[in-house]
Amino acid sequence: MNHINECILLVEDNPDDAELTKLALSRHGLDGRVTHVSDGMQALDYLYCRNEFTQRNGVNPALVLLDLKMPLLDGIGVLREIKGSEALHNIPVVILTSSTEPSDLLRAYDAGTNAYIAKPTEFSQFLSAMKHVCEFWMHINQTAPNRPGAGSRNTGFGDLH
Repeated sequence: MNHINECILLVEDNPDDAELTKLALSRHGLDGRVTHVSDGMQALDYLYCRNEFTQRNGVNPALVLLDLKMPLLDGIGVLREIKGSEALHNIPVVILTSSTEPSDLLRAYDAGTNAYIAKPTEFSQFLSAMKHVCEFWMHINQTAPNRPGAGSRNTGFGDLH
C-alpha cells in the first residue's frame, strides 16, 4: 500500500537530528510529508488534535518516528499513550534513537514499539536506514484505517480527544 497522502510524525527534540532525518526522508520522496514536533507533549497534542493542532485534519499519521530521551514527556510515555489508546494504537511507531542500551530496547518493546532503530553515526548509513524505513513502512506495510468516534481518554496527560 502506498501512503501517498499520509504523513510521518517525527518526534525529536534535537533540532540537528530532526533536520538530518527530514533531509534523509526527503531524499526518499517524503519531502513535505513530515511533521516535526520537539517533545512528547506536542506529539500527543498533534495526535489528539489539541492546542496548536486543533485545525489538523485528524487523519492519523502513517508512521511515528519517536526519539526516546526528550523533555516534558519521554518517548516511552508517548509510546504507552499511543498503544493504550483505542484511537491510536494501530499507528506504527518506530523508535529512532541514539541509545543502544539493552534496558531502553526492552522498555520500548515492552511498551509496544513496532521497531527500534539505533541512529547510525555515519550519514551514509543513516540514509540507508531511512531508505529501508521508507520502503517498508510507507510502501509495503498496510496500516489499519482510522477508528471513527473512538472518543476521548482521561489520562494523566489531561483530557485526550
